[in-house]
Amino acid sequence: MPEPAYRIERDSMGEVKVPANALYGAQTQRAVDNFPVSDLRFPRMFIRALGLIKGAAAAVNEDLGLMEADMSAAIQAVAWQVADGAYDEHFVLDIFQTGSGTSTNMNVNEVLATLASAKLGRKVHQNDHINMSQSSNDVIPTAIHLSAYLAVHDDLLPALDHLHQTLLAKAEATDHVVTTGRTHLMDAMPVRMSQILGGWASQVQHGVDRIEASLPRLAELAQGGTAVGTGINAHPEFGRAIAAKLAEWTGLPLVTSPNYFESLSTQDAAVELSGQLNTVATSLMKISNDLRWMNSGPIAGFGEIALPALQPGSSIMPGKVNPVIPEAVTMVCAQVIGNHVTVTIGGQAGNFQLNVMLPVIAYNLLQSISLLAAGSRILADQAIAGFTVNEERINGLVGRNPILVTALNPVIGYEKGAKIAKRAYAEGRSLKEVALEETELSGEELDRILAPRGLTEGGIHE
Repeated sequence: MPEPAYRIERDSMGEVKVPANALYGAQTQRAVDNFPVSDLRFPRMFIRALGLIKGAAAAVNEDLGLMEADMSAAIQAVAWQVADGAYDEHFVLDIFQTGSGTSTNMNVNEVLATLASAKLGRKVHQNDHINMSQSSNDVIPTAIHLSAYLAVHDDLLPALDHLHQTLLAKAEATDHVVTTGRTHLMDAMPVRMSQILGGWASQVQHGVDRIEASLPRLAELAQGGTAVGTGINAHPEFGRAIAAKLAEWTGLPLVTSPNYFESLSTQDAAVELSGQLNTVATSLMKISNDLRWMNSGPIAGFGEIALPALQPGSSIMPGKVNPVIPEAVTMVCAQVIGNHVTVTIGGQAGNFQLNVMLPVIAYNLLQSISLLAAGSRILADQAIAGFTVNEERINGLVGRNPILVTALNPVIGYEKGAKIAKRAYAEGRSLKEVALEETELSGEELDRILAPRGLTEGGIHE
């Protein structure tokens, strides 16, 4: 006889059919049936955080004398397996669900109860044991903070540091190159290539600083507030103890929230971090677009640099190569900027004692972190590290730039300088040639004053 496709599970609302091989139970299945909205699921880092939280809760409940040692050990063992990704296929819920994330909390409770019961050899209850001293209303906010902190610490900050170091190395390698500065997309005074790259590096470093400045609020965990912030059904020391346990297990400076009412009813720390990610996205958008402009051509564009040729650029124009990495990163940035709008709207949905857009906040915040981490690395490794500089073209353009006359302003005045610049441009001649006719300055004086590299000093104050 074939194995049955379903089994019958029961909860407080009655019977429900659950796939026979599913580790979850009735409440998860009801949510599967109720929310067939999208194919979006909680990211891996969020499931990792949930596993860590449930394992830490079992350990703390044992320490507080609320749970038998063997049951605690069984729950901790399977919770670590969940945290490590062994059962991800059983976390099946859409992020568009009940705004508290209760369905997902019960999903992890039911999976862990099934696994722990099998390991222990007796019933482990999803509510009474796995969810002991907890509520969805503090578990999910805690998981948002913990998963975001882990993702920032493990993925994003190292990626941004790598991008920063790559920019600094490229700046050092191109310090000898003097190119035409541009304001309003029009020719301006010369700058060194290293100064352009150094400006980008400073943007990235400030992004790191901004993210790190937001982490102390992210380190505050809601766990211990339970249903509405009062800590009902939890030991008075549970919140502090579970924060300490999670800090021990992760190495992160996690602490219990100083005010559970804030931590349950708001997601201000998530909105703050999302805002910093939004700023980083804005920075990477600027850097990527500058690279696209500088790479444009190769004949009719700026053609100052050549980005690595990674793939054919056209299905119809042979030989065309596009700046695919900066283009991909600009799309990453657009997504992150859009995610911040969603997180912001989600953050204002704190009605009285609970925020009711927790799943969508979690999804968008974690996606932004992941996208920026990946985008930063490919921008560093596949665009910045490998681009080459067209020095011959750059040198030719710098020497013909009429805006260099700005350096003569202190000597001949603005009006005279404007006249020389316009005449040089109109006649297609060099500034030096026209200035020799229009002023009493010698050729040696003009060479000294108009030397492009000499005009690039300054601008950095460490």
